[in-house]
Amino acid sequence: MKIRAADTRAVQVPLTRPYAIAGHRFDAVEFVILEVATECGRVGYGQASPAPEVTGETNARSLAALEGELRTWLCGKDPSDPGLCTEMSAMCPWPAARAAVDMALCDLQAKAAGKPFVEICGRMHRALATSVTLGQKGLAETLAEADEYVGRGFTRLKVKTGADPTEDVARLRALRQRYGDRIVLRADANQGYDRAAMLRMVGLLEGLDLEMIEQPMAPGEEAFLRTLPAHVRRLLVADESVHDRAGLARLLGEGCPYGIVNIKLMKCGGPRAALALADLCADQGLEVMWGCNDESRLGIAAALHVAYASRATRYLDLDGSLDLAADPFAGGFALDGGVLRTLDEPGFGVRPVVL
Repeated sequence: MKIRAADTRAVQVPLTRPYAIAGHRFDAVEFVILEVATECGRVGYGQASPAPEVTGETNARSLAALEGELRTWLCGKDPSDPGLCTEMSAMCPWPAARAAVDMALCDLQAKAAGKPFVEICGRMHRALATSVTLGQKGLAETLAEADEYVGRGFTRLKVKTGADPTEDVARLRALRQRYGDRIVLRADANQGYDRAAMLRMVGLLEGLDLEMIEQPMAPGEEAFLRTLPAHVRRLLVADESVHDRAGLARLLGEGCPYGIVNIKLMKCGGPRAALALADLCADQGLEVMWGCNDESRLGIAAALHVAYASRATRYLDLDGSLDLAADPFAGGFALDGGVLRTLDEPGFGVRPVVL
């Protein structure tokens, strides 16, 4: 089975619910779709949805890589060749572009076997609840949005924080008071706190019963985070601080202050790189949350298949397709009351939609 052609197209989709995080506001999402066709007529799909503020990769860079050197390199290759990931890493520095290629190759591999990708890897999980994200909003808007999500069956709310600890905690406390133990609360500061603000946040945690605090400070502040109490460090999630296996290995060598690692295909370079990172997390006793950027159903499905193949998986934060005004793919997963399941279809189980 040899690759005959690789085609790309850029997509821009408005968000039905624009949102803000620490330092950024998002009204629409851009990504690049990759279609890789084999000589026998089988097609595998991949997606690049980069986060420039995290990896420095823009949508334009992803597109240029996928339309240039990666497309030329792919043609004539056998998609089942296990050495392709190593070759690609050496030639392309952009992880979202690599993720699109690896996603398409994994989709093709599983379709050739006639199985869902998770079954090719070895399934470890069947169904887990995902969190759904509440952006930085006023208290009344936060509660109204939470009411909608809870009414739809979501039980895990991730609240974007990182502006002012007092205001952040007021929103979290209002949610806890409103729903009690019916919900799980997560906070994501997106690097928003300095040292003084982080200490204030720690002092205000009592009674919130937070499940986690994601990336409270910028990468490089790990030495300060190591000074926090052990019960706080167990709640901390590394997102921007850990992109891939090599990055986690460096952090472990210095002393890792995080109890959880957020793995995203767009940070690490695709499904197989993500599984390698998850294996290191498991070996080191770190829990894994699987996250995403704003992505199509393809990107979410690919992350879900990989998540359910990892023994380190404990949490899902795979809500990135829920607010797309239109999605270039259908299928991929089933969502019921906030619980995600893969489909019993070959590959990642998605089919393209004409927008």
